[in-house]
Amino acid sequence: MTTQPNPAAILTDIMLAVFRVNGRLLEKGDQLVEPLNLTSARWQVLGAVALAGKPLSAPQIAEAMGITRQGVQKQLNKLEKDGFFEQRHNPRHERSPLYALTGLGSRAFAKAMALEAAWANGLVAGLPLQDLKKTLQTLNAIHERLDSPVPKKGARP
Repeated sequence: MTTQPNPAAILTDIMLAVFRVNGRLLEKGDQLVEPLNLTSARWQVLGAVALAGKPLSAPQIAEAMGITRQGVQKQLNKLEKDGFFEQRHNPRHERSPLYALTGLGSRAFAKAMALEAAWANGLVAGLPLQDLKKTLQTLNAIHERLDSPVPKKGARP
């Protein structure tokens, strides 16, 4: 008699794999963009604004990238100091400025994405397109479900 796979156990294995992949992506991303005076964290913040196509506040960047506002602010301070961003007045919130990419920031992001494209092409070599699409679809579905509340201490499943 064979037992059916436990979907929750498989999801747990997926979560652990995502944690491992995330750690390696950050490590390798740091190596990839280091020649551009970036880290993975700085690249992520640049990307949020570049992909939005408009200046964003620290909370907007944090929400877009799934990181803390404090973490974003730390990177913004460094990036602004190094000339990648400039602050702009935020008419909707006096104490939360908008951050706009400078020319240097835009060029650095474009160079980082060119490096990433070459890297990604190497990583996907030999992986079936359908598997990649299904993986993306599944991860996006799990992401959407993460908005549901987590169990409270002492609660039974």
